[in-house]
Amino acid sequence: MRIGVYGGSFDPVHIGHLIVAECCREQARLDRVLLVPAAEPPHKQGWTLAEGQHRLAMLALAVGGQPAFALSTAELDRGGVSYTCDTLAGLAAAHPADELLLILGPDALAQLPHWHKPQQIVDQVRLLAVERMGLDDIGAIASDSALATLLGPKRLAHLLENRVRCPAIGVRSTDLRAAVAQGQSIRYRTPRAVEAYIAFHRLYAAPPA
Repeated sequence: MRIGVYGGSFDPVHIGHLIVAECCREQARLDRVLLVPAAEPPHKQGWTLAEGQHRLAMLALAVGGQPAFALSTAELDRGGVSYTCDTLAGLAAAHPADELLLILGPDALAQLPHWHKPQQIVDQVRLLAVERMGLDDIGAIASDSALATLLGPKRLAHLLENRVRCPAIGVRSTDLRAAVAQGQSIRYRTPRAVEAYIAFHRLYAAPPA
């Protein structure tokens, strides 16, 4: 089985996340896309995130009806800073007969050489780079000397040949949180069920004056 591993804070999940997951599933011929909400992303230490149970519940609502999508609580269960190398090691042990592919957006790919134990990551899994059409150039990102050295010629060629192209959707979790705090609509930027969940639990709402 080919399993795409898609991590992030998902605070909250939005249609851009779902489009990336679906494009990866289809273009990379994945049997499953495993979405992994982080407990504490390394690049967001000190940030205030919605509680893990809420982010997980919103993901479950968002992916409902797509049997190829599944959720992993590996990082939430482990707690602390969520290092991808640790998550992949656990998933590899749990899925010894499966092929794992790590889904990376352009920003994450560019920062990969600076992640915790990056060599261990590229040795554990194949990388699946996402390129937003008309916006990103994975070839230019992959030409960075640190990334090219980390991957080596063979992995670099595979990355470029198997890149996933997605529509450029200008939706960010930051913008959704800001809109909710200002009492603005987030309809059509996240699934309706997620929108309703946010409203019911008063997530991201501005504190009372």
